[in-house]
Amino acid sequence: MQSLSDRVQIRGRSLWSRNAVKGTSLRGERLKRDGRKEWRQWNPRTSKLGAALLKATKPDFLPAPGSMCLYLGSGHGTTISHLHDHVCGTKNHLKGCVIAVDISSRCIRDLIRLCKTRPGIIPLLADCRSSEQIVPFVTKRVPWLFQDVSQSGQVEMFIDSCNQFLAPDGVGLLSLKSASERDTKGAFAHAEKRLLEAGFTLIEKIDLTGWEEQHVLFHVVF
Repeated sequence: MQSLSDRVQIRGRSLWSRNAVKGTSLRGERLKRDGRKEWRQWNPRTSKLGAALLKATKPDFLPAPGSMCLYLGSGHGTTISHLHDHVCGTKNHLKGCVIAVDISSRCIRDLIRLCKTRPGIIPLLADCRSSEQIVPFVTKRVPWLFQDVSQSGQVEMFIDSCNQFLAPDGVGLLSLKSASERDTKGAFAHAEKRLLEAGFTLIEKIDLTGWEEQHVLFHVVF
């Protein structure tokens, strides 16, 4: 067993987060009891962050419990729920905050239902390309920013978002889907070049092949 934090563990080839809502499985994932604790399996096939944690050489890029996180392209909330397990905990006793941004009203409806039992999640219907729509809800620069937006121009969007919202020495994570870019074959090399040109320190480039095809997660420090 490898503990990534008090609330996230790798057991064998499986990733687990400490369930903040005991007895509740969000997408039919397995639950496991360990004394008074309950762990919820984190499926890497439905979570790029989960896949990256299992494939990284040094999976040390989780945000600190109790911190404010900005998640761009949150989807229906699978990864958000595990991030909530780690950052917020039961009834948000850790005082964390996960700002979950998505342009899809259907995704936001799912997130609104989710936050009723998981306080600390803030669903935000907005276009991730428009910082003006996000600024009113981010009261200060955040120490952790994750972007998972499958559309052309992902790298420039990430750079702009980090310049606007990420704190100095903050962790930035870009999940890049090459098929969404015009230059599919050169997408990853171009992304690395642009991130370095923009002043980021590249910690690791994590190939998610096996769980997420045509995806690489870039772990950078701002």
